[in-house]
Amino acid sequence: MSLSEQVLEGNIRAAARLMRDIDDGRASAIDELKKLYPHTGNAYIIGITGPPGAGKSTLVDQLTASFRSHGKKVGVVAIDPTSPFTGGAILGDRIRMNRHSCDEGVFIRSLATRGALGGLSRSTSDVALVMDALGMDFVIIETVGVGQDEVDIVKEAHTTCVVMVPGLGDDIQAIKAGILEIGDIFVVNKSDRDGADRTARELSTMLEMRTAAAGDWNPQVIQTEAQRGTGISELTEEILKHRDYLLSSGTIGEFLRERSQRHFMDVLRDTLFKKALSYMERDNILDKFLTEMSDHRIDPYSAVEEIISKIMPDSV
Repeated sequence: MSLSEQVLEGNIRAAARLMRDIDDGRASAIDELKKLYPHTGNAYIIGITGPPGAGKSTLVDQLTASFRSHGKKVGVVAIDPTSPFTGGAILGDRIRMNRHSCDEGVFIRSLATRGALGGLSRSTSDVALVMDALGMDFVIIETVGVGQDEVDIVKEAHTTCVVMVPGLGDDIQAIKAGILEIGDIFVVNKSDRDGADRTARELSTMLEMRTAAAGDWNPQVIQTEAQRGTGISELTEEILKHRDYLLSSGTIGEFLRERSQRHFMDVLRDTLFKKALSYMERDNILDKFLTEMSDHRIDPYSAVEEIISKIMPDSV
């Protein structure tokens, strides 16, 4: 049996192997994904993003336990940053979710960003797709969240939860880089700390100042203390409310179309790049262009046009 066939039968090891092949960029993984794609679209994807130290991994652990208590299967994709110097990643989020390691209804996969920007790994969408085909009811994606531009999760997840904690800085941080725009739910974690109530109030005030059309989703601020499990049931309920809103309002159709477009564009971009790179590896063409550019005998724009004309002659 192929890996895809085994995944559809619920084989965890086959899913793990396929995810590894996807992350390693093996061509064989594409054929397996083609077979899985018609069997996907059932899992509900939840994005968890926020700054380092906000307690995202602990929150994901508690959410997983909450969904499992309702008999739902949960997949977790935990993204960790890759070192720009060594290329390595700790992939340590699973340590905080260790209690689920023996639960057959939970599948946890760690991914390194491998230099990708936006808070997600390049293989995130495909790994989530495998979890969907495996029969997971919910797939939780925890982003890197190392800055103010890791907002790609909003294009991938049905529901995006922005996790914040009191005492991270001045109040204006919350309205920078579209943070208020990407969140469907805002979570003030570590609510036992001083200033948690103030942070929640200020977030609520800023959300009320947003201009929204009638019938739009109204994001709520949920206070949690993930370490003790406080507020997790309220957060779970709010996620399910947002899911009901997407279904009842019909906005889920537009979201799915936009997500399909983004996925298609990402695959197209990667495929064309690999094709161009493969062509340039012949006869040291890349080295030739680099030498000529260093000597200013050719500009990079003309070089790119020449490569495109070779791999796609009909486009010129």
